Amino acid sequence: MNTLSLPRVGSMVLTIDSRIELMSGHTMPLLGFGVYQNYTTRASVLEALQAGYRHVDSAQAYRNETAVGEAVRDSGIDRSELFITTKCISKNHGYESTLKGVEESLAKFGFEYIDLFLIHDPFSGTERRLATYRALQDARSAGKIRSVGVSNYGIKHLEEIANAKYDMPAVNQIELHPFCQQRPIVDYCREHSIVVQAYCPIIRGKMDNPIIQTIAQNHGRDAAQVLLRWSLQKGFVPLPKSATPQRIRSNAQVYDFELEPEEMVQLDGLDRGAEGCISWNPVDAP
Repeated sequence: MNTLSLPRVGSMVLTIDSRIELMSGHTMPLLGFGVYQNYTTRASVLEALQAGYRHVDSAQAYRNETAVGEAVRDSGIDRSELFITTKCISKNHGYESTLKGVEESLAKFGFEYIDLFLIHDPFSGTERRLATYRALQDARSAGKIRSVGVSNYGIKHLEEIANAKYDMPAVNQIELHPFCQQRPIVDYCREHSIVVQAYCPIIRGKMDNPIIQTIAQNHGRDAAQVLLRWSLQKGFVPLPKSATPQRIRSNAQVYDFELEPEEMVQLDGLDRGAEGCISWNPVDAP
């Protein structure tokens, strides 16, 4: 296993076992498996674990924490080798409700701890965001969570945490792909040692751009593999999702080729800013 430090991959050879060190002191696998809108979660997670993934990204709102927990137990893989994430959405924000939600997630997973717990979105406003964050920090102190992070947070929301004198989040999970690179947020995260996770890394299958297709052809790869490799070489932690066994496995086969510097520049040049997003992307929420 090799463990990376922020902010960049550098010359280290990446493998499916590569991890990145979080400011919490724990390490996180560089490639995650997303289960949003996955209606065969147990089978899909088992397939992913068999393919070598060791990182699963769930959420309370996905309503599949129980299935993820079942897959973990059925896999026969030691819990300590796996990294499991969940999230609390804004309608459940608040100090007491968040603590209650942590207990509910632990029960659904059937785990003694959760590796990473994220605030799912910033829609609840400053006061409830900070109360939620404080609750997660307290749950971490109690040993129920190993790392605390956020999702869909813009710089304004991250600054709230800094101004409140709380520990900064270990992770910010945002929409990230060549069309939506969110560079100011990424730069802020890197400056503050916050690891950036990338959701929608394969653009929900909208990969027909000629530049992406040409690079894929040059490497004898499919477009999704090129996009995931771009994400890894940028130092992000991509979270591809699929319910198709063949696709689950091919998305993990991104360690035996490398994009050339000029190809990275070409993909970087596809950025459309906020217009390039394809999801809710609420980083500008008040």
